[in-house]
Amino acid sequence: MDEFLRASAVIDCDTLTVAAMAVQLAGGATTDEAVAKQCFDWVRDQVCHSTDHGISVVTCRASEVLEHRAGFCYAKSHLLVALLRANRIPAALCYQRLALNDEGTAFCLHGLVSVFLKDYGWYRIDPRGNKPGITADFCPPAECLAFAPRLPGETDIDGRYADPLLCVVAALQRWPTAGEVARNLPDYDPRHRE
Repeated sequence: MDEFLRASAVIDCDTLTVAAMAVQLAGGATTDEAVAKQCFDWVRDQVCHSTDHGISVVTCRASEVLEHRAGFCYAKSHLLVALLRANRIPAALCYQRLALNDEGTAFCLHGLVSVFLKDYGWYRIDPRGNKPGITADFCPPAECLAFAPRLPGETDIDGRYADPLLCVVAALQRWPTAGEVARNLPDYDPRHRE
């Protein structure tokens, strides 16, 4: 579990701002499940999804997401993982490959979080943010994710990652505006490891 508790360049849970927010969000919660829910709810509801809210800034590191209170699903997942790890709750990144259109001719990654809860084991949650037609929630042991793979080529990508996929970091660091990121969302063929 050590790899899912450590800080890294992107999951910078050891920065003062992230650590302080983690303590604040934990509040008086006494279980890992309650702390995880409070962190999830805050990131889902208080950190804006860049395209949903027309926010141009691109964030990647957890501390950047916290500073700007905005990011794509990947960046919001980076922040949630960092907040959980700062609270000593093992957390990992995970991904779905989803179609960009109803024909399934183009695909992109969608970022999620997997948190280890003592009563349930690894449990996937989606902090992207709710809007009409998209709802995600924290209700273990049932998963309530924003999206479910349904078209050929869509899939839940196997594995839990201590750090983001390289293609995700590259996309968030290459493009200077959220509009450009949205036009160049990363894709990943799960048959080939990075």
